[in-house]
Amino acid sequence: MISPKPLETAEQISDIAFAFMGSKALFTALHVGLFTALADQGARLDEVAEKTGLDPDRATTLLTALSSLGLVDRDGGTYRNSPAAEAFLVNGRKYDFGDYLRLQIDKQMYPFLTQLEGALTGELDPEQVSSYADWFSDPKEARLYSESQHAGSLGPGRSLARMVDLSAARKMLDVGGGTGAFSISLCKAYPELTSTVLDFPNVVKVGKDFVAAAGLSERISFQAGNALESQWPKPVDVVLMSYLFSGVPGEAIPGLVSGAMKVLNPGGHYIVHDFMVEDDRTGPKLAALWQLQHVAFNPTAKSITGGFVRQEMEKAGFVDVEVSEMIPGMTMMVRGRKPEA
Repeated sequence: MISPKPLETAEQISDIAFAFMGSKALFTALHVGLFTALADQGARLDEVAEKTGLDPDRATTLLTALSSLGLVDRDGGTYRNSPAAEAFLVNGRKYDFGDYLRLQIDKQMYPFLTQLEGALTGELDPEQVSSYADWFSDPKEARLYSESQHAGSLGPGRSLARMVDLSAARKMLDVGGGTGAFSISLCKAYPELTSTVLDFPNVVKVGKDFVAAAGLSERISFQAGNALESQWPKPVDVVLMSYLFSGVPGEAIPGLVSGAMKVLNPGGHYIVHDFMVEDDRTGPKLAALWQLQHVAFNPTAKSITGGFVRQEMEKAGFVDVEVSEMIPGMTMMVRGRKPEA
């Protein structure tokens, strides 16, 4: 990987320092439905104000900021979505992940960043140190996170189905699988596959509705529990852990890997998908920032690389371990097999 070019100007530093303003502009636009208001043919200022309920002057300020960020184009008096905004931020579009950004990132993750300094220096009040188990004990927080995460996981799930051949697999264990988005995508791609999703009780309640809506209740079941404490069902042909390593204490990772080995049938697949940086730790930027964000509420989270995960899998006895990019610039997949008997 080519290292990012070192910054040379004050303007470049300012771009980083002021990035939070751009984030809030994007989130606010999603909250008021601005991208949906501009869908298809675009809209003039008075139409935007009417559809979003914003004062025209305030709408102008927001549209100007969005235009400067490249999210919106202005042609005369008409504002239009950029191609990316039209494809991914309009409510109801096939690849829309606006709810993931405005609900999970803005409402839940963003506020945690105010305590990042304390988390890094060790001065964070112990009462502010959390875990997903604590967080999801609140039904409202669990539902908000889970519903928004579902939208952001269906696409990667479809990508995974194309990258890994699971045609011979029959039973999968989706550890920390949330609402079952990855299980839904994989079961749709492989008609003979069934899956058990293990996650916290309040997350399971949300997931059952999504699975039912997908018409897969007979093939995807749920087990309520904590992946670090619960008994895992066995034997299975596939163990999937997506976004799990980044959400647990770093010291728990080896146990998760060895746990996968124990429940897999000989020849079974083990798949880890998560935010991972390159082994030389020069990036990618999005993965590195996601890992830093996790430290804000889980100071014991580990910054993982593809090489680290490969090493842990090989230590546990997995063979044919491969590292691949999944979401460009953000996540990687590491996969291996349990040796044949």
